[in-house]
Amino acid sequence: MLNKLDILLKEWLISLGLSENTAIIFRDLSELIIAIIIGLIAYYVALKIILKLVSVFAKKTKSHWDDVLLEKKFFKRLTYLVPAYIYYLLFPIALNEYPELSNLVTNLLGIYMLIITVQVISSFLSAFEAIYQEYEFAKSKPIKGYLQVVKIIIYVIIGIVVISILIGKSPITLLAGMGAMSAVIMLIFKDSILGFVGGIQLSANDMLRTGDWISMPKYGADGTVTDIALTTVKVQNWDKTISTIPTYSLITDSFQNWRGMEESGGRRIKRSINLDMESVKFCTHEMLERFKKFQHVAEYVDMTEKEVQVYNKKFNIDDSVLVNGRRQTNIGVFRAYLRGYLHHHEKISDTMTFLIRQLQLTERGLPIQVYVFSKVQAWADYEDIQSDIFDHILAIIPAFDLRIFQNPTGSDFRELKNKTKNFMK
Repeated sequence: MLNKLDILLKEWLISLGLSENTAIIFRDLSELIIAIIIGLIAYYVALKIILKLVSVFAKKTKSHWDDVLLEKKFFKRLTYLVPAYIYYLLFPIALNEYPELSNLVTNLLGIYMLIITVQVISSFLSAFEAIYQEYEFAKSKPIKGYLQVVKIIIYVIIGIVVISILIGKSPITLLAGMGAMSAVIMLIFKDSILGFVGGIQLSANDMLRTGDWISMPKYGADGTVTDIALTTVKVQNWDKTISTIPTYSLITDSFQNWRGMEESGGRRIKRSINLDMESVKFCTHEMLERFKKFQHVAEYVDMTEKEVQVYNKKFNIDDSVLVNGRRQTNIGVFRAYLRGYLHHHEKISDTMTFLIRQLQLTERGLPIQVYVFSKVQAWADYEDIQSDIFDHILAIIPAFDLRIFQNPTGSDFRELKNKTKNFMK
């Protein structure tokens, strides 16, 4: 049909009194203008009418995938192919008298359509990733890295085809010639290859998921994983800064993943207080009577005192001397009090590790460590619980005739200086 139109238009121009050469020029120019107008009309119809109809239809449907495709500009990029394809068909006819120019324009249009096709595929893959991320299992099995690899492969293939079109060689011939450049290609895509391998290992071993809290001091990362890509992992730190970690570094270097803590249902409290060793002593009868009035330790004091008396009586111990036999100490009663207090604390877990223990003596006193797990994991609430517990512990220590160890301060030295002056007077 187009060829017949081409002949009819030429004959009509000649019938108007134009020479054959002039008629051919006007015919080709007219056909070129008509082709351009047809392409623009087709693009307008595709963009302003068809795309709007698709948008309205996507918003009315119950499914979500068409909305995501629309958001990722999948349909919009498809409209770019409409005028290009029309020009690809019509321009060779309009330029049939100019074969070199026709080949050049056809090649350029072919390259343009390949580039748009890559963008359409990229939009589809991005939409697929967005839909995939909405499912719960996507956190443990991220696919962003794999999709990026697919995109890279497509870009490389299209790039080879484009180069082959420009130089007029077969893509197979071009690929064969690239064998010698494999080392250069490996160097260029080193990070991508390492990231791909690292992503596979992270996913296969379930080492990292989106939403995990990780700590990696080497890269200044301490926060939540927000994105796992081909070459990088993004971590939003607790101060709202973003740390970017090479994916492969998570395989070669060490990092701490707090997911186990979050899944366990508890969060560890591990903190020590240092007691002045000079305040540790045996309990007197008066002290024990006072301790029996303390709610969380009364039963312990009474039961232990009976055991001590039975033991001393059994072995005929002279308890008039403090060093003989068994006796309760104020620090032992204090540790028992802490166990009772924390066992009765509604926000401390009884089913997980629960320790109140002494650590190695140091020049800073005797450390008593609280090693328990909070039922609450939220950071702010967890810190409040921990602070409340140690507020109580610090306030209750003097009740057991114990003292907190504290290095001398400026006020201590001033007081000592004043006492010395008063003594000298």
